[in-house]
This record gives sequence, structure tokens and C-alpha cells, in this order.
Amino acid sequence: MATAPELPCHAAATFDDAQAIVRQSCAPLGVEWVPLAKAGRRTLAGDAIAQIDSPRRDSAAMDGFAVRSEDFAGDFTRFVLQGESVAGGSQPLPLRPGAAMRISTGAPIPLGADRVVMREHARLDGKEVILPRTSGKPHVRPRASDFAKGTALLPAGSRIGPRAMVVAAAADIAKLPVWRQPRLRVMVNGDELVVPGNAAPDVDTIPDSLSEALLLMARQWGAKPLGTLRSMDRVEDLRAAAMAAMDGTDLIVVAGGASHGHRDLARRALMPLGLRMAFAGVAMKPGKPLWYGRIGRTHVLGLPGNPTAALTTARLFLAPMICALSGAGFDQALQWSEHRLLHDAPGRSDRDQFLCAAGDNAGDGVAIIERQEASAQMLLARADLLVERRAHAVPAVAGSRVRCLRF
Repeated sequence: MATAPELPCHAAATFDDAQAIVRQSCAPLGVEWVPLAKAGRRTLAGDAIAQIDSPRRDSAAMDGFAVRSEDFAGDFTRFVLQGESVAGGSQPLPLRPGAAMRISTGAPIPLGADRVVMREHARLDGKEVILPRTSGKPHVRPRASDFAKGTALLPAGSRIGPRAMVVAAAADIAKLPVWRQPRLRVMVNGDELVVPGNAAPDVDTIPDSLSEALLLMARQWGAKPLGTLRSMDRVEDLRAAAMAAMDGTDLIVVAGGASHGHRDLARRALMPLGLRMAFAGVAMKPGKPLWYGRIGRTHVLGLPGNPTAALTTARLFLAPMICALSGAGFDQALQWSEHRLLHDAPGRSDRDQFLCAAGDNAGDGVAIIERQEASAQMLLARADLLVERRAHAVPAVAGSRVRCLRF
């Protein structure tokens, strides 16, 4: 298991410095062997090695008739039928000279045969078959022509998706070595917050709109969500929730309680538990209150309470953290691309900005959504991209290209 790097101590950070700190601090958590059925979306910690040849025997690539090329005489040759070889069947008897064996796709080729003539070209005549001489493909898959036993089929670092799953299953692999998934809990605090569906009767309450979204994002990027702990706006309640959250948890996400108001109590509650801060505040918009630290080996990421700010900073920091901890690499979640602006974009901000935007149907154009408010929620339904606008950049005109991240 990798040793967690020591954290630097920063009171505040630029966006680039904050990302560098988190990148350096998040090492893969360790290796475990899991059954193939549970390896989906996991990252390989070692090569996946073929346990068998594929195919296991010389086999037919087409339905037809297995023959010996040397038995052809002229353009058409009459062959005596000699049994049948079927997929999943045992190795048939060797093919006699002048004989042809009916064969199905995937069936073992009889010893002596070197060609399969497709059934569409055959003409049956009682116990014989008339076949044309063909000069094209022999339609034979030699043993181990796809892969051989002992071959490294999927290299370490591969993510197991449906296509990789096919390869591993075909290679008769029962278990795979994968990096452990980070176990994640969300903590939210607020006297006014209630579980969605319970706010309507009381005008003084609001639904907790972040917890389920953060758990879903965590699951999408490879974490193992352990649920949400909610607490009131009291230091002792927050501390008790944090103590409960730390049990078996690699990453705690504090949603809210990450600002500078007198009711934002998260850091004060966690300091007695051994919280060591790496940075408190980032020069970015939205998301200035973002903070990060560790309690022992448990990573703690404090997100702003405003929904758009929380989701934006989670996409930029939580997603790459999960990828790094699960062995996929920090940059796996930060695949930036360039898109053409459909409208003018603002500039000359004193902080790096990450603006919610919507891509066009063609896939290249991007429009920054109006009324960028950290507390807004409806715009998140439209936003599928984040547009990067660096501090002090001049305004960008329509048609120019900007860096974007899939939101």
C-alpha cells in the first residue's frame, strides 16, 4: 500500500497550487483481488493474464465444409461426406483423403483439413458434396490466433469496461487485481436542511439538494459511497458526525460549512480530531471557500454550500481525487478539450473562473449560460460543460476557442 505523502500547510492557494497539493496527496489506496463479476469500472493494479489459448483448437470461422486443399481437382470437386463437427463438440476424427466434413462456426477442424468452403458455395448430392476450388480466405482460425495462454491481455492501469470484460472472460480469468475503491461519506450540516420530500410542510426548511448528487458523482468516478451524515449547526454535532463518518472511510466530503461566516463550523469541529489543513480557500470563482486537509489517512474535502459552487468544485477536485485514490490517475478526470464560443465570454476577473456552459448539437460550439450564480440550481440542468477563464484574461469574442471540461 502506498504511503500517503505529507501535506504542506497553506492558508490559501491559487487554483493550480490547490490542484497540485491534492494531486501530490492522493496516492492509490492498495490492491485487492476481486471476482470478475465485481471488477466492472475498476482499475487494474496488475496485468490481466490469459489462462487459456483462444481459440483452444484450430476451428472454423464459417459454416461450411472442412476439406484438404490438396484434394481439389479442377474447378469443382466431388467429396464424400464424413460426419460433422459442431461448436462445443469434441475433436473429430482425422479427415480422410477425398472426404469433406460438415462444420459449423467455432467447431474444431479435423486433423488434416486446412480449409473451410462456405456452405453457400456447396451443392449436396446424396452422400456427397460438390465444392468449388476457392483461392480466398481458408476460413480457419488457428489455435491461439486471438491470444495465447500466458499473454498479458490488459495492462495495469486499464479500466474494466464492457469490452475489457469480454476479453478477461474469454481468457478464463476468475479474479483480477484492482486498486481499492475509495470509501466515501458525505457530511452536511444546517438546521434548515431536510431530506428531499420533507420540506413542503415547513417554510423554514429547505431540501438537502447536494448529498445525493455528490454520492452519484462519487459513484460515477469510481468511489464506493457509504452514505450521508447530517448534523445541526453546532460544533459538537458536527464533531460527532465526523467521528462517525471516519469509521472505515477514506474520503469525507463536507458539503457546506466551508466558508467564512460565523455559522460555518466544519473546520472548528474537526481540528480537535487531528485535522491538518493543506489549504483553506482557493482563488477561483465559484468555489473560493474550498478547503482540503487530512485526519490521519482520511482525506477531507470541504465544499461550498451553494449548489453550483459545490458541484463545480466537486467536478474539479473531488472527481480527480477519486480517480487518483482508485488508481486511475488524477488527470483521468481532467480531460480538457477546446470548443468554439457561440457568444462573447467575460474576462479580466481577479480569480480563475469556471463557468457553466451548454454545448451545441454539433459538438464543437459552446454557449456560456447567463446569470452565473453560485447559489443557483436550475442552470445545472442545462450545463454540460465548464468553460475555463483564467484570472486577468481579456474578454473572448464569439468564434474564439476556449478550454472546456465535461461537466
